[in-house]
This record gives sequence, structure tokens and C-alpha cells, in this order.
Amino acid sequence: MRRPITIYDTTLRDGTQREGLWLSCDDKLRIAQRLNDLGVHYIEGGWPGSNPKDVEFFQRLDELSLTSAKIAAFGSTCRANSNPAQDTNIQALINANTPVCTIFGKSWTLHVTDVLKTTLAENERIIFESVHYLKQHQKIVFYDAEHFFDGYKDNPDYALRTLLAAQRGEADALVLCDTNGGCLPDEIAEIVKIVQAAFPNTEIGIHAHNDGECAVANSLMAVNHGATHIQGTINGYGERCGNANLCSIIPNLELKLNQPCLASGKLEQLYEVSHFVSEIANLAPSQHDAYVGRSAFAHKGGVHVAALQRNINSYQHIDPTLVGNQMRTVVSELSGRGNLLFKASEFDIEGTDKEEMIKVLESIKLLESHGFSFESAEASVALMLHRRKKDYQPPFELVDFFATVEHRSGRGMVVEAMVKIIVNGRTIHTIAEGNGPVNALDIALRKALTPLYPQLEAFHLSDYKVRIIDGNNATAATTRVLLDTQNGHRRWSTVGASTNIIEASWMALADSIEYGLITS
Repeated sequence: MRRPITIYDTTLRDGTQREGLWLSCDDKLRIAQRLNDLGVHYIEGGWPGSNPKDVEFFQRLDELSLTSAKIAAFGSTCRANSNPAQDTNIQALINANTPVCTIFGKSWTLHVTDVLKTTLAENERIIFESVHYLKQHQKIVFYDAEHFFDGYKDNPDYALRTLLAAQRGEADALVLCDTNGGCLPDEIAEIVKIVQAAFPNTEIGIHAHNDGECAVANSLMAVNHGATHIQGTINGYGERCGNANLCSIIPNLELKLNQPCLASGKLEQLYEVSHFVSEIANLAPSQHDAYVGRSAFAHKGGVHVAALQRNINSYQHIDPTLVGNQMRTVVSELSGRGNLLFKASEFDIEGTDKEEMIKVLESIKLLESHGFSFESAEASVALMLHRRKKDYQPPFELVDFFATVEHRSGRGMVVEAMVKIIVNGRTIHTIAEGNGPVNALDIALRKALTPLYPQLEAFHLSDYKVRIIDGNNATAATTRVLLDTQNGHRRWSTVGASTNIIEASWMALADSIEYGLITS
């Protein structure tokens, strides 16, 4: 009978080896709790003997409310020519007081002779004794066979002997590691099948890296040939090109291979968990990741959107809600009328007839030819649809604005802006200073509108991006501004484009405030 699939998350250890990723101890505790709530079976907390932060993490484990996951402490076998009882690394694993210890050892003769600088027999001894010693201390012990696949291809007999040493030590799982990440799926399949036949009564695991862009495929191939212990990280974070991405592996196992690995109802949390971890790690989510990327179920081509209107499954391989994601339509110069119909429905906009919809589409295509991009500025698209409604009344209309930047003796830089607008037939004229022209315009516009629309006080700029479209024109190039605004519970994006960066910024700013006012 096949063992159940178990998920072993190493985001907090292997994932933090990604360049540019840093987590505090509090961050690690928050992520660990969220991984437990998702339903993973094991969470590798770190290497307790390597740094003070990991020591602190294991000391604070009682702050977690663990209902499904067991915490694992990670380390290496004892040093060559020593024994586990005197090895500080092994003792740190025991003192971490976790139910699980994961240790790695050498499988590749190159690493034994050139890195450890010891004999093949001594390497087998320290693997056996390290595993056996931890088992004597009532630990669940997973043995990570580092560089196993490369070692097997170089010397299959010795690579298998290292696994035998771990099995003799009573390891609970033998985890085969593609540490350099260069193996292909057919190689993984062949070798896992051989190992499974050689160790039929021991759980086999897979730990894949993504240097050949095959980590997810390699992990799934290992499952198909007997592996049931799957290691990886959220969002594929890890050293070099990353680890196997659990956000792809888990739904592929559950939805494609019919291999349940999370409790019922947990899979739909995957999108939120992916974005939670990226937020804690202070890394922008990858928009195009499978399953959990914001673009994973985004449809841009007009032909595709038209087909989706007839059958929702025509251009989607799963229902995105199964992983907590959602279908989106993207509006651009490649769009058809169907894209706008979807958008109108998504934003709950009624009253725009077919001819007006076509005019909006034509405007979008014309504006994109002049540097606009509406893919990430859905609020600007929604406004274009609103403005085509016969009964639409904008909350304000622009008459004039100006912005000046001066250097004044004794004061340094002085920035001032004037805004003249009409609200309900009344002309309002305001002036404000700011730390830059866009800031001054924002302050002046808010000064004019806030007495009439107090909800504007809750609107806050959350991001401001500038992109030069045609750099060959040097300082005369077209500038695109993408502006994100939020009011505590919602976030929306607007766009402007012009050869004048102030005008482009004003377009995005004015759209942002107008959209927020009509939808708040």
C-alpha cells in the first residue's frame, strides 16, 4: 500500500538562502504559523547551531499554535573522525527540542574526498552514527542525501551505500537531493525507481532545486515513481535559481495526479499563503507564477475572452477558485469587446451600450499607441466605461492647473501648485506647496475636494511608478506613470502618459481620486 503524501516546507531555512531575502525571527514565526494553518506536515525552522536568530526561533516555538505541522531542526552529520555525542552540531539539534531532526550527508564521492577530505568508509560511518544517535534520542529523523543524483550518476554503488548507512541508522525517510538542480525528469524517474526498489520499506523523499527550470517537474516525476515525502519552498524561494515551488507542486499533486496532500478545503488558501509569504519577505509577488500568480488566470487576447464567454473552461486548465485565485480579463490594444464586457461586469458597471463600448475600445487602442498601458490600470478602464454612461456625473472637472519649481535664496527649493476645478457648477481655486510638483498638485486638489468629499482623507498613495517609453528621444521621451491608491480596504491603479511627466502624473492622480470618489 502506498504511503500518504507528506509536504515538508523548507522556506524558513533553504528559502532564506535566496539572494535578497531576509527574515527576522518574528517573520519566521508568523510564516510558520501560516504554513501550519495551510496544513503542511513539516516545517523546517532553520539550523539551530548556525546563528543566534535560529537559536531564538527554536526557543520561541511555544508561541506557535501548531495543529497539523511538526517543526524540524536542520543540520549535518557529525564531522569526520568524531562521534555524534561530542559534535556541537548534533547537540544543537537535540537541544532545539523539536520532534523532527533533518540531517544531510554526502552521497557523491567527489564531495567525500574533495570537500570532507575523508574516506568513503568514514563517510558511511558518520552517516550511520549520526542518524542512529538522533534516533536514540527519540527523534523523527529525515536523512537528506545531498547531491544524491549527481553522486549516483558518478558512482551508483557508493551512492546507494550511503543510503544504506542511513537506513541502518533507522532513518524515517531517505530524501534524494538534486542539490545542484541540473537533473532532467527522465533521470529523476530512473534513479528514484531504482532507489524505491532497493529500499521498499523506507519512505523515499525528493528535494529538488531549480537550476535547470525542472524542480517542479522533477518532484512530480519522483512522486510518480514512489517518492511520498516532498520538500520545497513557498514561491520557490531558495539559493541561486530557487527550490521546488510548493505553490505549483501542491495543486499539481491534488488536481492533476489525484494525490491529496492537504486537508480538505485547505488548497483554496494557497493564493493567500503565497502572497502572505512574499509580503513578509518584502519581495514583489511573481505575477506570472502558475496557480498563484495574479496573471495565472488573466486573459488578454480578444479571441480568448470571446471563447471564455461561451465556455469558461475554453482557456483555463482549472477553476482558479480551487487555489484561491480568480479569473481576470486584461484590457489592452489586443482586446476585443468581450474584454470590456467582462470588465464592466467585474466592476458592476451598467448602462454602457454596445456603440459606447466600441468607442471605449477604440480609445484604449489609440491611447496605448501613445504610451498608455491599461493592463495594470484597471481603475482607468473602469472610469472610461463610467464616463460613457449617459447619466454619468463626474465628482469634479478640471479647469486649469499649474506647478512651479523654484530655487529661492534662503529657502532652497520651493514648489507650488494651483488647481482650478468645477464641482456641481461651482468653481474652486486652491494653491498649495509640496515637496515636489506632483505632491503639490495632490495637496491642492485634496484641499479643494476634501470639504465636499470627506472620504478623500482615507485615500493614500501606495505606489508611484514611472517608466520611459521611448528612451531614444532622450528628455523628450514619453513618460508613463502608474499610480496605486488605497483607502484601507481597497486598492486601485490608474495610468497617465505624456511627454510631460507632470501631465502624465496629473492624469493618473486625477483618475485615481475620481475613481475612488465614485466607488467609495
